[in-house]
Amino acid sequence: MEKEQYKDQVEGRNAVIELLESGRDINKILIAKGEKHGSINKIIAMAKEKKILLTELEKNKLNQIAQTQNHQGVIAIVPPFNYCEVEDILELSKKRNEIPFILILDEIEDPHNLGSIIRTAETAGVHGIIIPKRRAASVNSTVSKVSAGAVEYMKIARVNNINETIRFLKEQGVWICGTDMDTDLTYTKQDYRMPLAIVIGSEGFGMSRLVKQNCDFLVKIPMKGKITSLNASVSAGIIMYEVVRQRK
Repeated sequence: MEKEQYKDQVEGRNAVIELLESGRDINKILIAKGEKHGSINKIIAMAKEKKILLTELEKNKLNQIAQTQNHQGVIAIVPPFNYCEVEDILELSKKRNEIPFILILDEIEDPHNLGSIIRTAETAGVHGIIIPKRRAASVNSTVSKVSAGAVEYMKIARVNNINETIRFLKEQGVWICGTDMDTDLTYTKQDYRMPLAIVIGSEGFGMSRLVKQNCDFLVKIPMKGKITSLNASVSAGIIMYEVVRQRK
């Protein structure tokens, strides 16, 4: 299967520094005229060392090119983002000699949530993230910026059908854990020390009915306040770090 690609740019100083450090290809870096202080100097030095084309533009021109509202005077133009295959994620866990730890995002639509989840997943040692091709956020400049560059180190597979992917993972010995309020099992009471994929549902509706049915077990995060749901990226972070705690 051919890997899918999307054109994009990476914006913001920290995100561009992470990009430079990751070794990923960069077509060119655009810098606002007059921005020659602080971390911009580090970006310029790194770009020159790597022989990456630097172009200075008037700030209003850079504002027109920007896809986010906070580019901080620097935009890196990059080749299309390379999505991996699900098999690549499993292969990475084997290469690291670790028990598979995967996230499945069921129609997460907000790129800020996706970026935040990627950032936490990278720090938690997740081997890869699976997202659907339709009705979901894909990797773009907003996702890259919010992830603080973590997207450069995270394997992300974009699939046609989440349920088919879940069935494939089960055939590979991976257990599927869904997050849902309609269960009695609190997330801290579940053992996660097996090959595992955690499903995080969409911001508004949670997991779809079929995805929920295909999970091996469901866990919930207790709610004590008047608000009955957590932000998707916060829920993901809580569950991920319970896995980290149990596996340490």
